[in-house]
Amino acid sequence: MGSDGGIVVGFKEKIKIFWPAVLVLLVVIGYVLYRLSIKGWHPVELAEIGTRYRDGEINGSEGYDGQFAYYIAIHPKPDEVSSQLDVPAYRYQRILYPLFARTISFGQVDWIPWSLIFINILSQVGGTALLCKLLTSMQIPVRYSLIYGLWAGLIVSVGTDLYEPLAYGLVVAAMVARSREKDWISSIFLACSLLTKETVLPFWLALVLADLFQQKGLKEILITLLPGILYGFWQGWLYLQFGAFGLGSGGAMATPFEWIPYGGFFRIGSAGIEVLVLFILIFGPTILLPNFWGTITSLRMLLRGFRDFETWSLLLNTLFITFLPFSTFREPLGLVRVSTGMVLMQLVFAAKQDLRRPLNLAMFWIALLVLVIS
Repeated sequence: MGSDGGIVVGFKEKIKIFWPAVLVLLVVIGYVLYRLSIKGWHPVELAEIGTRYRDGEINGSEGYDGQFAYYIAIHPKPDEVSSQLDVPAYRYQRILYPLFARTISFGQVDWIPWSLIFINILSQVGGTALLCKLLTSMQIPVRYSLIYGLWAGLIVSVGTDLYEPLAYGLVVAAMVARSREKDWISSIFLACSLLTKETVLPFWLALVLADLFQQKGLKEILITLLPGILYGFWQGWLYLQFGAFGLGSGGAMATPFEWIPYGGFFRIGSAGIEVLVLFILIFGPTILLPNFWGTITSLRMLLRGFRDFETWSLLLNTLFITFLPFSTFREPLGLVRVSTGMVLMQLVFAAKQDLRRPLNLAMFWIALLVLVIS
């Protein structure tokens, strides 16, 4: 076969593997264009800027979480930006995304809104492409990568300058590197993900538990511990800077984590039984039941002697959802965003175990994209 024929065959193979990433690219670009069109084509408006923190109006509009990434990107010095953050240490701990945006925009304020968008598009498409490679290595059809690529919590984050696409894209990169026995690279990716959003902590803890129970060598365990050690130093610096650690249950008006399983969800009934019924109809089959399945399945696997990363990570990510605060459960977009870890690990766990029924059922998660449009 001539060189041209080899190029054609190679191109077809790449399309066969990476077509879900191409589809995700089209979807996220379409969503970003849609968001820009309703915001007057002003990219800074995608961050949902509120007047309370922009202008210091006590009774002004609150805006949404993406505004804090924008504020940190344009004013990275803690003493300059703290007045624009509802809970300074909590917001500033997510430093990598805004710092990355500032870096690639060369500090040009007018470019930062575009760089925030670019990073998230690249992260979402790249994370999906890496999952395609991971599924291919497991001999699982790449179409299942759309479970992650078209997850509502990630798509909405791309269009609102949020942290999830970069944070979980780095987690996927860490998993791919670890599957290829590149532990140092995996550790670097995971450290970066921790500096992007603290909700990826269950992935790091799962790696630590897997290495300990599988009796890995001291060198391998130290490499795995490194991201958490660095993150601990980062939390210490935040305490010295802001007088508080960054870890917490949320920003302003956040409620504590619950002690009773799904207690935060059922507190929604305080707003009226009809509201609770609506949430049950929407999130019962899409969040609660899959989460319960993930918890029970991972516990059964542990009882059967499985101590691998995928089992630990599925358990920890589902338990994280189980005890979420009421303030997270009551916000639909916040709930689907924080459920990203559960979605990712149900996909990876089911793929490793070749559980086709859970994978097929998980494809229905794509229907939650209606929340993004609404």
